[in-house]
Amino acid sequence: MPELLTEEQVAAFRRDGFLGPIELLTTDEAGELRRRIETVEAKTRSQIQKDFKIKAHLPFPWLCDLISHPSLLDAVQDIIGPDILCWGSSFFQKEAHDPGFVSWHQDSTYYGIEPPDTLTAWVAISDSSLESGCINFIPGSHDQGLYSHQELKTEHNLLTRGQTIAGVDENAAVPIPLKVGQFSFHWEDTVHGSDPNKSDDRRIGLSIHYVAPTVRDVKHPGASAMLLRGTDTIGYWRHDPWPREDWDPACMMVLDEAWTLYQDLPAGETTAQ
Repeated sequence: MPELLTEEQVAAFRRDGFLGPIELLTTDEAGELRRRIETVEAKTRSQIQKDFKIKAHLPFPWLCDLISHPSLLDAVQDIIGPDILCWGSSFFQKEAHDPGFVSWHQDSTYYGIEPPDTLTAWVAISDSSLESGCINFIPGSHDQGLYSHQELKTEHNLLTRGQTIAGVDENAAVPIPLKVGQFSFHWEDTVHGSDPNKSDDRRIGLSIHYVAPTVRDVKHPGASAMLLRGTDTIGYWRHDPWPREDWDPACMMVLDEAWTLYQDLPAGETTAQ
């Protein structure tokens, strides 16, 4: 029996390649996360997504508490099994009335994960609505292999290389609006994208990447992950430390090493949702 999801939800995820919304945090809990995020931004004087990439959770105990939230891991376990690693997380923000958008793409074009079984949880720290540019998914696209992508860099495309799947049937797209504190799941091969934020508030989300220990990163030698549940007897991943305090120096060092690793290899370029 599933830990948190229903059998119907698990079946729907395997059929469609995405699932949501799923309840996780109360409004007050999400509000406290937003307060902490904006405190960090006030200190760095920039968006948190610009300063903390690949493993945004690593320097902050309160973000590690989020990626390891028992209910979230219960849902992850229902999809990938009881042994759970988190290899990365990234903030994705669109300011109020931000023209930025994300073109149709698959995450597998840059991850370097084999098999391509990264399960991404996208947690809404503020409302991710139709108006604010929630994620849109193409049902069943995760079972169609890797689509052909073009690199179409434009001023407002938030993807680093502007990777774009041409000819997507947008009439088939399913938007997944999330209220603050909810999350969605998607496989890395699921075709998805998002529209500009036309609302009066910031759209803030944290994208968290989970894998089973049987999955490895073949394009980034020395890649690491945090073991959150179960065991890892295979050893494909070096294990990340847990921060002892905000801005933990040891974790900041690992964060910098990870960013250098992914920057040095084209496959490590990150995306936004």
